[in-house]
Amino acid sequence: MISKRIEELLLKKKWLSDEQLQEAQREQRASKVPLGTILVQKGLISPEQLAQALAEQYKMPFVSLREMEISREAVDQVPVKVALHFKIVPVRLENGVLTVAISNPQDVRLLDDLRVALQGRFSINPVLATEEEIGQALKRNYGVGAETVDQILAGQRPGAAETAGDEAIENIQELAGDASVIKLVNQLILEAHARRATDIHLEPYREKIKLRYRIDGILHNIDVPPTIRQLFPAIISRVKVLSNLSLVERRLPQDGRASVKIGEEKLDLRISILPSSRGESIVVRILPNQRMIGLKDLGFREEDLRMLEAIVRKPHGLVFVTGPTGSGKTTTLYACLNTINSDDRKIITIEDPVEYEMEGVTQVQVNPAIGLTFAQGLRSMLRHDPDVMMVGEVRDTETAELAIRIALTGHLVLSTIHTNDATSGISRLIDMGIDPYLITSSVECIVAQRLVRLLCPECKVAGASSLPGMEKAFQAKGCRACHRTGFRGRTAIYEFFLLSQQIKDLILQRSSADAIRKAAIELGMQPMREMGWEKVKAGLTTLDEVLRATQDEK
Repeated sequence: MISKRIEELLLKKKWLSDEQLQEAQREQRASKVPLGTILVQKGLISPEQLAQALAEQYKMPFVSLREMEISREAVDQVPVKVALHFKIVPVRLENGVLTVAISNPQDVRLLDDLRVALQGRFSINPVLATEEEIGQALKRNYGVGAETVDQILAGQRPGAAETAGDEAIENIQELAGDASVIKLVNQLILEAHARRATDIHLEPYREKIKLRYRIDGILHNIDVPPTIRQLFPAIISRVKVLSNLSLVERRLPQDGRASVKIGEEKLDLRISILPSSRGESIVVRILPNQRMIGLKDLGFREEDLRMLEAIVRKPHGLVFVTGPTGSGKTTTLYACLNTINSDDRKIITIEDPVEYEMEGVTQVQVNPAIGLTFAQGLRSMLRHDPDVMMVGEVRDTETAELAIRIALTGHLVLSTIHTNDATSGISRLIDMGIDPYLITSSVECIVAQRLVRLLCPECKVAGASSLPGMEKAFQAKGCRACHRTGFRGRTAIYEFFLLSQQIKDLILQRSSADAIRKAAIELGMQPMREMGWEKVKAGLTTLDEVLRATQDEK
């Protein structure tokens, strides 16, 4: 039974003005598109407001699927192809009554057709939810790519894809080129990109396949249908075909690359396949084909930003960025290069691997198998008349000595080194056998950094703070915009270690790392954790995030 027209309900709730309604009605008469759709498309009301109004109009309960617990028993009673075909989510099953969430109460045949599809086993009780929440709930409860997996398995010979021996390799190769398997792999990549994931992990276990996405530095489990286990050999073969790897080799690790396009954006995929006791494990790193990022986007303080920009514009010297794997070192170096990249400078990099393409920069990929190491690449790069050189990582004494001597001969050199904090970079170089006078003559600064997750601005909530001098701190909650994680994006916390004359004197005296760090702090260097507190106070991140990122800080 319908109560009031939806226009009256929206006006009554003051979600819409008379002027906005009249404008939308004129557009509706011209386009024949439903009024509610026009109102949402124009941003005059939200999808939730439209669904709530429709629920009241059709006298149906409105539910938020992201906030309610969905019964596994109900989901198991509705096959994936039925749920996806009718775009419904089974919510609960009680006394023979199946409650299902629908998004279109105007489809009068939907419930009758659903009863027929379920062979009349249940009475149907509809509730209303937004179309977007239904789509997300289908992925959560049936798994990403569930419909495609169901279609593939429905059309193939039972057990064909489960065979893992060499005799089945031809069948698997054929299946890897099947349109449905291609679609399934594409869906996994598209979903990862939609969630802003940097890595896709596909891991085989005894009874299941585990899919995880790394989002903002943290791995998250992603639901997939259990039956994807039968298709895993075909998925591996498809990934191998995509990255030009050997389909037959299953005993040795393999690494490859591929490029894909999503809309207008091009992505580079770095693919690693590792044999495990239960089959081959896949990790796909997702990298934008080109990434233009500036130092201003990294979260540096104004005074530190000015100093770093001044240093990287010098004609010679050595700049180190330090931190563990995944702390954003390469991104910071690229931002430095982007700052000084111009037609009057020759910039060459040697990396392992080349992560982002930069126009105007000659980028070299190391290849130890043929003798192209960082040290050998540096020697060759010198013969190309560079002004600026970037070395992906200083791993050994030979590379460190070369980088320092190149900086001393009138070149600007940027590189990374693995230490826990900025001042420990000096100790690391000395441990490599570098003389202190060479360090003080060449190194301009060392930047140590970590990445912390940014609170989602849509849903962060204020709470009590345990930090002295701070009354409240924001906490993560979780919403649709951040996929229920409470975080969206990352920013750097860092310490900027400038080699002033006082610091150089301590290095020449071979002072301890603790003495150098103490002096650097007295001279104005702000430790990473203190910078993290500033970002907590600004409402950008949480106390737990800063503690997690700086747990190895002294």
